[in-house]
Amino acid sequence: MLGLTEWESRAYLALLEQSPASGYNVAKRSGVPRAKVYEVLASLERKGAVHVAHGEPQLYGPVPPQELVARVREQMTRSLDLAEAAMIEYAAKRRPDAVIWDISGREEILARARQLIGGAQRQILLEIWKHDAGELRNELEAAVGRGVEVTAVAYGDPGYPFARVYPHPLTDEVTRGLGGRWLVLSIDNREVIAGIVSSGASSRAAWTTHPGLVVPVTELVRHDLYKLEMLSSHGDVLEAAYGPGLSVLREKFGAGEQDHRP
Repeated sequence: MLGLTEWESRAYLALLEQSPASGYNVAKRSGVPRAKVYEVLASLERKGAVHVAHGEPQLYGPVPPQELVARVREQMTRSLDLAEAAMIEYAAKRRPDAVIWDISGREEILARARQLIGGAQRQILLEIWKHDAGELRNELEAAVGRGVEVTAVAYGDPGYPFARVYPHPLTDEVTRGLGGRWLVLSIDNREVIAGIVSSGASSRAAWTTHPGLVVPVTELVRHDLYKLEMLSSHGDVLEAAYGPGLSVLREKFGAGEQDHRP
């Protein structure tokens, strides 16, 4: 009870029944051996569960239950806070050796994406199709509300007025080339989830804090953003050289010939 031993609990309950009381009377009412009762009462005093009136005989009284419970609750909360901080610090140190986790199923992938967005502190980069955008809208808008910058490469209009959105050209061609729709999400340059989300229960994604994947995936999103920024400013020149939506480059490097379905 409240971090007390059995004998301490008995002694405390005896004092709740009758106090002030001497050690002798506490032993009689509680069943704690007389040879141990003063040791038990001294322990209760250290734990802040009893008051002591020094005299002859020495008398004891219980700390009110509400006060005792509040004190124990405060101590437990402090201990839990310290444990949480220690585990977070330990987990942060473990990030360089992080595992690359495989997630199966559209709903499972989106659920993990929502959780990652909820933990974002500074920046979110993502690539998303309009068909899937509504699944993450509330979490992304909430992130912006707490000061997180959200930048999206969008295949179709995602309906994100709160974010900086870069529309990707040739959405249908990209979708056909990939054999489906992907989701790429980079959180604070430290965590990513990336994979196909259009195959229902067969959808597959990778989630990790491993820098060996976080860095290149994040940079790939950034390079898409660089390209779309240049198309926005100098689209006429670039498309004159490389076709609508840079389709010549897509054909040159085989972007339309690969099927990335799991």
